[in-house]
Amino acid sequence: MAEYDIVIIGGGPGGYVAAIRAAQLGARVALVEKERIGGTCLNRGCIPTKTLVSSVETYLLAEQAARYGVDIGGQVGVNFRQMMARKDDVVDTLVTSVIELVKGHKVDIYKGLGTILKPGLVQVKMEGPEPGLQRLAARKIIIATGSVSARLPIPGLDLPGVLTSRGLLALEELPPSLAVVGGGVIGVEFASIFNALGTKVTVVEMLPHLLPPVDRRLARRFQRMLSGQGVEVQLNAPVQEIGLENGRLQVRFSTAKGEGAVVAEKVLLAVGRWPYTEGLGLAELGIKMDKRRILVNEFMETSVPGIYAVGDVLGTYMLAHVASYEGEVAVENALGHRRAADYRAVPYCVFTTPELAGVGLKENEAKEQGLDYQVVRFPFSASGRALAMGETEGQVKMVCEKGSGRVLGLHIMGPRASDLIAEGALAIQLGATAEDLAQTIHAHPTLPEAVMEAAKAAAFGEAIHFRRV
Repeated sequence: MAEYDIVIIGGGPGGYVAAIRAAQLGARVALVEKERIGGTCLNRGCIPTKTLVSSVETYLLAEQAARYGVDIGGQVGVNFRQMMARKDDVVDTLVTSVIELVKGHKVDIYKGLGTILKPGLVQVKMEGPEPGLQRLAARKIIIATGSVSARLPIPGLDLPGVLTSRGLLALEELPPSLAVVGGGVIGVEFASIFNALGTKVTVVEMLPHLLPPVDRRLARRFQRMLSGQGVEVQLNAPVQEIGLENGRLQVRFSTAKGEGAVVAEKVLLAVGRWPYTEGLGLAELGIKMDKRRILVNEFMETSVPGIYAVGDVLGTYMLAHVASYEGEVAVENALGHRRAADYRAVPYCVFTTPELAGVGLKENEAKEQGLDYQVVRFPFSASGRALAMGETEGQVKMVCEKGSGRVLGLHIMGPRASDLIAEGALAIQLGATAEDLAQTIHAHPTLPEAVMEAAKAAAFGEAIHFRRV
């Protein structure tokens, strides 16, 4: 029986990062993964979708080439097969790179389904050329098995053409029409991608608004832009059934005005994700859970000593970067370096056109908590760099504590919002004030100047390059 300091079950961004960090701290580590290293994020989520986003951005820019004084001649077209092939190449390259990185840290990789027989003992049902059962002794165990696409009790989910994000990313042909069930981050990102490529897209959402994680006012503003781009949006419209109509799929939903329906070639089911714990043996171990999610304390410890859990199986922040962070926290605790998880600054990003991103408190949250706060905004239409790029839609919105000026939240809709949000995350983590950001020299002409200008408005009452009249 092989013996390890730490056995990690799940090779996604929580698991493989934990494995590398444990090896860096001198531990002997085993990583168990039943599919491909990288998990959902690398293989079927973050990376493939963002690769497609880059293809879409290139296509949209090419369409507007004449506006920039560039004559490319002829008609710009979409080669969907080539886009998907590039997506696969990027994923394969990164998977190979991560595997080499993990192995380079002397981490042993076991391909198979891991089950915890008891604290300190993991059994792996091995796959591949040498199937069988392999037992691994471990001083500590980390569960990082991620999540799967949620399935609601909607009749018709098993019809051909009703897909999860995994199925949609495997398409070989661009569908002429697509109905997206769910207006969260996953659904809206795919709606934005396929609409830009020429697919007729309809989003059906049961809530009264899109993008629950996003600042409410920015989400409403983005919804208007999405509709202006050609995406039909149905809100307050819970789906009742998916059926067939003349060889296509019909999504039937209810609204305050009565029944409605949309007909499409494909249907994307994007109603969220569920923690994945099948086959782990958690019930036999007596690990405390809340329905599907594993419960842990601030040190990532489960109710059973020596067993930790990180990432989507916790059902809280279902984000790859949070899983990686929690993986490092769990490893340090498992190896005797006491460290509590700190969630003060957890950024979110939505890779649409334009992008959205945020960190910290939203305006409504500050209000609900009874805080004395102020909100300031700076539009990208007043940014020299955004104007030069031809991307002036959107704004920077900052929430600050009155009196101290401490940054409580930063929310952005506009060009490269996913990059700009890092400044807000650092500010919140360090307890920085708007004045700290306002008095920090920002390079010109750059997009981060918009964050600085918003900070000036909060700290000094008015930005330099935008005046409210």
